[in-house]
Amino acid sequence: MRLLAFATACLVAVAGAARADDWQAILERARGQTVFWNAWGGDQAINDYIAWVAGEVEDRYGVEVRHVKVADMAETVSRVLAERTAGRTEDGSVDLIWINGENFAAMKAEGLLGPAFTDLLPNFALVDTEGKPTTLIDFTIPTDGLESPWGMAQFVFSYDSAIVYEPPRSIDALLAWAEANPGRFTYPLPPDFLGSTFLKQALIGLVEDRSVLREPVAAAAFEDVAAPLWDYLDALHPHLWRQGQSFPVSGPELVRLFGDGEIDIAFHFNPAEASGLIERGQVAETTRTYVLDGGTIGNTHFVTIPFNASAPDGAMVVANFLLSPEAQARKQDPQYWGDFTVLDLDALAPEERALFEAIDLGPATLSPESLGVPLEEPHPSWMTAIEAAWQERYGQGG
Repeated sequence: MRLLAFATACLVAVAGAARADDWQAILERARGQTVFWNAWGGDQAINDYIAWVAGEVEDRYGVEVRHVKVADMAETVSRVLAERTAGRTEDGSVDLIWINGENFAAMKAEGLLGPAFTDLLPNFALVDTEGKPTTLIDFTIPTDGLESPWGMAQFVFSYDSAIVYEPPRSIDALLAWAEANPGRFTYPLPPDFLGSTFLKQALIGLVEDRSVLREPVAAAAFEDVAAPLWDYLDALHPHLWRQGQSFPVSGPELVRLFGDGEIDIAFHFNPAEASGLIERGQVAETTRTYVLDGGTIGNTHFVTIPFNASAPDGAMVVANFLLSPEAQARKQDPQYWGDFTVLDLDALAPEERALFEAIDLGPATLSPESLGVPLEEPHPSWMTAIEAAWQERYGQGG
């Protein structure tokens, strides 16, 4: 038994040394590369964080990062697909993508991703894959090392506690509240990610059997499963901001309406966002957040590398830096972003853990206990089907 244990230890040591050698080679190849990172560009705080990442990666590793600001990541997926169709199998225009959900599922199904890479990242060993299983499962789809996690998200509602004393804590209660407070609620126009997430949250609260949402959409059953959602929206829309004839185009616009006092309830896919908004003076100091009594959707967001990336080594260097305790702690701080970490804090050195312990999460950020266990995301095909059906039913206003 001792001989077996010794042999196993030797194999682990050799494997670790080999990975270290591999990583050193990656760092050397990455120096001087330019990484075109396609990432959402609709929020200034996030853009500023990405700019900070770019500066740190260039200073430390000699890798230039250019933020390609994208409104809808499906556009990037289509570009990579078009490049493959045109025979551009190397030197592609996209090196790194901020992605999750249906876009990851589409790229994986179409073979548009490069080889698995997360095991090559030294900092991936710090990820809490056991306590945060969505770091390995993306909208029910196994990641298989093809994308690297860099943030946790959970759907929360916000309200001004000086105006709204008892916020609605279920999907049905939200409808009753909207009826009693016409024009004081709305949601972003799908396919905006936040607007589509609201639709999924509503569907989860209305469907009889949630388990059907874990499976791919069956065309024959879609209308039956989704029917309660359309009935709900038909009843809700006349009581929305502008009577549901128009919608804010994005999450930041929803926040602006809330901050300007045009609506009384908003929502976010970041439990700490409201505290950051308070810090920046964009919403009232009395803003607070809550989750629905039955729970709210949560997931992980990732970065991935296309199959024809021009700078795959540089992209891995960026992905690894995003998982560093320094970058994750800054990201979790509401004054910079407020996005919760994917790391296992117990796996960190004391001085690294202290970076997180020093963060003031702010007055509007719920504790992990208050957030509760996040609800599972539906299979990505549900979002695609819901968005298409929504456009067909309400795309011209309604």
